[in-house]
Order: sequence, then structure tokens, then C-alpha cells
Amino acid sequence: MIRLYGLLFVLDLLLLVVALIDCVSADEGEVRHLPKIVWVLLILLFSPVGAIVWFVAGRPRRSGAARPGTWRPGAGFPEAQRPRRPVAPDDDPAFLAGLGDRGGDRDSGREDRELLSRWEADLKRREEELRRREGETS
Repeated sequence: MIRLYGLLFVLDLLLLVVALIDCVSADEGEVRHLPKIVWVLLILLFSPVGAIVWFVAGRPRRSGAARPGTWRPGAGFPEAQRPRRPVAPDDDPAFLAGLGDRGGDRDSGREDRELLSRWEADLKRREEELRRREGETS
């Protein structure tokens, strides 16, 4: 018989603690029927009936569909409101596509190719001069 009373005491204490934590962690505006402080007093003074009544009548509704326009932590973001991480320029397709334009100049790619060909021609000319000098000294 003592074991049964001990088990009931532990269950009552567990129910009291869980209901109290749930009540204290609930948002004040979402608690139903009574102010939160009254629910805390009911849970503490009228155990286990207060805890059971809290779970039945006072606990905020945990429905999947929240009111439109409200955001709860842990509920995720609507896709349109999802915060975006800044994208590095080399990962941004719009930035990479605009590199060829350079402020509206459409011929910048052609100018770059001409500059590269001039550098290559200059490099070939210098290599030939170096070979001639080496051939003269040998």
C-alpha cells in the first residue's frame, strides 16, 4: 500500500512540475481563460486537479495553422520572408553576368582580347630578341 501511495505521489509531483513549466513558458497572450499568474496559483494550490485543468482549459492551442501574419519561434519562415544570407560576388550569377558589361560597355570583352593579343605579341617579340642575343654571344 505504501508503494502505491509513493507512486501516486511521484506521479502527482511529475504532473505538477510539467504543468508548471508549461504554464510559465507559455506566452501571456496565448493563455486561455485566465491570466497566467492565476493558472500558476491554481496549479500549485490545487494539485493534481489544477494541473489537469491547465492542460484541458488553459493551455494555448498548439494547432498547425497559426494566425496569418504571426511568426512563432521554431515555426519556420514563409518562403517570401526567409532571411537571405549575403552572397559572395563569385557566387552571384547576376554579378557574374554583369562583369562583361562594365557599366554598359558591350565591347569590353573585345578590348580585353585585343589587349591580351598585344601582350602575347610583345612577349613573342621579346623572346625572339632574347634568342638572337643568346645566339650572338655563343
